[in-house]
Amino acid sequence: MLYEEIPKGPLRHGAALVLALLLCTTAALAAEPVQRSLIPVGHTVGVKLFARGVVVVKLPEGGTPARTCGLKTGDVIVECGGEAVTSTEQFQSLLQKNGTDATALEIKRQGSPLTLSVEPERNEQGICCIGAWIRDSMAGIGTVTYYDPATGAFGALGHGITDGDTMALMPFGSGSILPSTVKAVKKGSSGSAGELRGNFDLSGDLGPLCANTDCGIFGTLPADCTLAAGEALPVGDAVEGPATIRANVSGDEVREYAVEILKRLPNASDGREMVISVTDPDLIAATGGIVQGMSGSPIIQNGKLVGAVTHVLLSDATKGYGISMETMLNAGENV
Repeated sequence: MLYEEIPKGPLRHGAALVLALLLCTTAALAAEPVQRSLIPVGHTVGVKLFARGVVVVKLPEGGTPARTCGLKTGDVIVECGGEAVTSTEQFQSLLQKNGTDATALEIKRQGSPLTLSVEPERNEQGICCIGAWIRDSMAGIGTVTYYDPATGAFGALGHGITDGDTMALMPFGSGSILPSTVKAVKKGSSGSAGELRGNFDLSGDLGPLCANTDCGIFGTLPADCTLAAGEALPVGDAVEGPATIRANVSGDEVREYAVEILKRLPNASDGREMVISVTDPDLIAATGGIVQGMSGSPIIQNGKLVGAVTHVLLSDATKGYGISMETMLNAGENV
């Protein structure tokens, strides 16, 4: 026989009950969230970021070709005369190639595409110009928040890299992180943000970047990278109370320093989901509190990785903001 008839009666009902229980158990197990474990890093790195196109960072006063055609500060020029723009130097070459004839500029304005027509003018040296300051790259120092041993992914900064003139998020083209050591600290004080000053090792990249978002920069690292070493901690939610941050404020040394999570601000924008206060006397003596370059320092509480430092209060360098680990991870996974 290829099959056997299921007997009727109590046995059949019992079998159905067992099957139902098994299905319920399986469904419950499937619904249980997977616990993420990440290595909190806390080491500074050099960051190189190249824009996709060139960013208009300033327009001079007067009737320049850029103003006449409608260009605005913050616009991103992605094509010139039908050719992709890859750098400031290459954009200048395209302008010389097209001369003073009307040239189509494909731009992105707040993420939306727009086509303009510009008529370059020759300056006193005979070079075709449109009258705009542009930028194609940025470099600086920041802190790596976490490394995921399961995927090789890392996250850093906890906020995006923005252009210093326009304060707009730098459009991502490519980038990488470099080894760095902290050589000096400018201490923060009331009304003045301090900063870490580092030496970059330009001999080789640690790993490539894949995104620049409002919640941090993200990329990958090889498993044998020194930043990938350490004990993984489960991801958790921050609560008001004592915590620590992991930071590199001298040489290559990464230490944990005491902080207090004063207040949680769930779903707040711009990486300001918690208010933190530095309570560690050693960190206050070394930096004055939170300084530029410490952005991304992982926040650890009750044995869990709960967030990253993002901003300092100019009125009080011992206080600042942090982003939740959940928000940062979500941004990294949706790039």
